[in-house]
Amino acid sequence: MSNSQTPLIHPLLEEHERQRCEVWTRVMGYHRPMASFNVGKKGEFAERRYFTEAGGAQATPAPAPEQACA
Repeated sequence: MSNSQTPLIHPLLEEHERQRCEVWTRVMGYHRPMASFNVGKKGEFAERRYFTEAGGAQATPAPAPEQACA
């Protein structure tokens, strides 16, 4: 018995055979597709900041962007 694996061969698709990947996100308690966002909501989504959870119940927020004083 051999432990070799057959290589995966992915077929090349023509442009008309492709399908767009639909990205959904949670906004105000609802899941919505990003394709339905207006320009302002797309901008807000691009400016989102993410945090990493350190260990248990403690969450460390991402550092706020530095703001210049006028």
